[in-house]
Amino acid sequence: MKEPTDGRKDMERILLDFKEGKIDLNTAQKELNLFSIDHISDMATIDTCRNNRKGVPEVVYADTKTPEDTASIAIRLVEKNGYAFVTRASQEHLEAIEKRVQELGGEKERGLSTTISEIVVASNERARTVLLREVGFTFKNCGGMVGILTAGTSDIPVAEEAVESCRIMGCETITFYDVGIAGLHRIFEPLKRMIEESVQAIIVVAGMEGALPSVVSSLVDVPVIGVPSSVGYGFGGKGKAALMSMLQSCSPGLVVVNIDNGFGAGVAASLIARQSSTDRE
Repeated sequence: MKEPTDGRKDMERILLDFKEGKIDLNTAQKELNLFSIDHISDMATIDTCRNNRKGVPEVVYADTKTPEDTASIAIRLVEKNGYAFVTRASQEHLEAIEKRVQELGGEKERGLSTTISEIVVASNERARTVLLREVGFTFKNCGGMVGILTAGTSDIPVAEEAVESCRIMGCETITFYDVGIAGLHRIFEPLKRMIEESVQAIIVVAGMEGALPSVVSSLVDVPVIGVPSSVGYGFGGKGKAALMSMLQSCSPGLVVVNIDNGFGAGVAASLIARQSSTDRE
């Protein structure tokens, strides 16, 4: 199977070429710069080396981008890194991506130049995410395990975004949905399972009054990441009351991301799990 692109190896080659006198300083600087920034026309400047620098890949936030621009950026990331992850994608974004992938296949059949062999497109409708992956590309498993809970069924889309984010970070997940405090007894079996699976962080998504993350944090010995969801109405609705409740929690070990930020929660939890797995080795 094809391993993730490792820009560090290419950087080492450039540095060795410079050390051995094969290239001059200006050429080395230009080539190294190519690994960090890539311009697409006048619409985007993508950070293609972010994953090598900080362990978190460049991600395409599609919500306010046109479908065509989103597709172009995603394809460029596949060319550079072997995959691209798109969040907050609509059906129109997905269709534009699939159309561009089909066009690339046709260009290859006609003998036109392309650096990509074949792209697989996988979408998660609930999460509103799209993953483009070059055939043969695999994510390196970091050995981490993240637990993900939701208070209600309406919170699942945010949780699924976190699931997909953990996946591209190389972490496995274990999920339990609709276990909120309206029926508090429902939480105990999921937490027992997560403890048995040795999760290294737990993401808890909750709307309304947002109480579940505090409850979970009081029962486990791993970091808990609270995600207020925009489920709720009236005074303090759209996640505001949930956000304030989580920020005011008296349960140590609970940290909070912004409303509906499943991606941010997934990345943070994965970094924790990844480091915990490394420490165990």
